Amino acid sequence: MLETLKAIDELRLNFSQDNQIILNLTIAFIMFGVALELKPDNFKRIVKNPKSVIVGAVSQFMLMPLLTFCLALALRNHITPTIGLGMILVASCPGGNVSNFISSLARGNVALSVSLTAISDFGALLITPFSFAFWGNLFTKVYALTNASSLVRPLEIEPFHVFQTIVMILGIPLTLGILFNIKFPKLTEKIVLPIKRFSIFAFAAIVIVLFALNFEYFMKFIKYIFIIVLIHNALALTLGYSFASLFKLPFVDRKTISIETGIQNSGLALVLLFNPRIFPPDLAIGGMAFIAGWWGIWHILAGMGIATFWSGFSLRPKKGLT
Repeated sequence: MLETLKAIDELRLNFSQDNQIILNLTIAFIMFGVALELKPDNFKRIVKNPKSVIVGAVSQFMLMPLLTFCLALALRNHITPTIGLGMILVASCPGGNVSNFISSLARGNVALSVSLTAISDFGALLITPFSFAFWGNLFTKVYALTNASSLVRPLEIEPFHVFQTIVMILGIPLTLGILFNIKFPKLTEKIVLPIKRFSIFAFAAIVIVLFALNFEYFMKFIKYIFIIVLIHNALALTLGYSFASLFKLPFVDRKTISIETGIQNSGLALVLLFNPRIFPPDLAIGGMAFIAGWWGIWHILAGMGIATFWSGFSLRPKKGLT
């Protein structure tokens, strides 16, 4: 398995500059749609009922990267350094754009989900760059010490470049979406659901195109990437639920925090990976891109599956979700 994954690392994926621009615009549009659901009341709710929000934020921003670091180390004899870095990069990203919808299907606390989305997306402007730099550097150093026979290239990531990209892809669209919501509330109510549905399909299409352009590689390596992402995502969902249970939160909040922890914005991870200012062209990122790309598909499938189970096998969103 390890030799196979080494071959993934050296791949130069077929993903042109035009594809990269389309990906960037798609993620920015998705985040604009997410922001249409964020209202001042969401932030007021955080102040009034902080416990569940704090537990969810800690689970997502602190425990998820820590868990991923430990998992990557546990698998270090079976994965390459860049596979581990791909896992850490995904874990350092904010929650995925479909988490609110999946929480509604799971009969979770939609208000809590939206509140966590607000914290997650805006918090990512600062937390994601430094979380990835910290845990990524620590992983490469430990990997080099424990795998002396492997040549490990030091991680040279400038957090400021990551911050710039996240501001463009997350910060600006989120701000515009909130302002649009405040300025045109009636129009927002009409367009938010179609935009959300389109966003899900648009991102799925981008990931499918990425895999289609690299179909030969996909068929050769997917069984290995599938196992890694399956384990990673299952542990993330379990982490969120268990941590919320530790603080004796209501069942609806446990479900929501589980989903928020297990649904990651892997689209942002792909945007960062294909930015040459962050990851130079001579750096092998094939494994990282495969991890992020398959996360983008798998977390939707896993989220829909667990939501269906928690909802009693009903696929009707919770009342009140737009």
